[in-house]
Amino acid sequence: MACPVCGSPTVAFAVPADYRFACSSADSSATAQSTGGGAADVDTDTGTGTDAATELVAEFCTHCLTLECPADGTDTGDADADTNTDTGTESEFAAISEAFPTRRSQAIPLALAIGLASSLATNRSAIETLLRDVERSGTDPLLVLDRLQRDPSVEPAIDLERRQHQLEQLLY
Repeated sequence: MACPVCGSPTVAFAVPADYRFACSSADSSATAQSTGGGAADVDTDTGTGTDAATELVAEFCTHCLTLECPADGTDTGDADADTNTDTGTESEFAAISEAFPTRRSQAIPLALAIGLASSLATNRSAIETLLRDVERSGTDPLLVLDRLQRDPSVEPAIDLERRQHQLEQLLY
């Protein structure tokens, strides 16, 4: 699928239940703050439990690092996303940049955090949770952001240099 912002290819990946709060934050930032970023099994719009079998597929742009993440539990419209068991494979994450981690346990929370970084104030708790998970998985998220800034094939839609400084203050 092509990025709606820049037209570049995207990486599709299934959002694990533990990180669905980030997709809710993408559309409704206040929800993630009020729930502390941990309401992965509750539909924040209706207050009812979500179906764990419903696959939420997010798209992350390989060029501008924009995140398309539907908050309502529907997929992004890619007809193959529901049947593709390899959605978000390690090799697909390598298409973003050599600087970007390829292990799903590192790449998914990092992609979600970068996607939410355009509104740091309203997504603070969600971003902090995601970046801590990236660190626990063995990757320094600030080092990745630094390397992404230096990658000529990446032109982020947000000011990564400024966000990196703000995220550093948030984490340390």
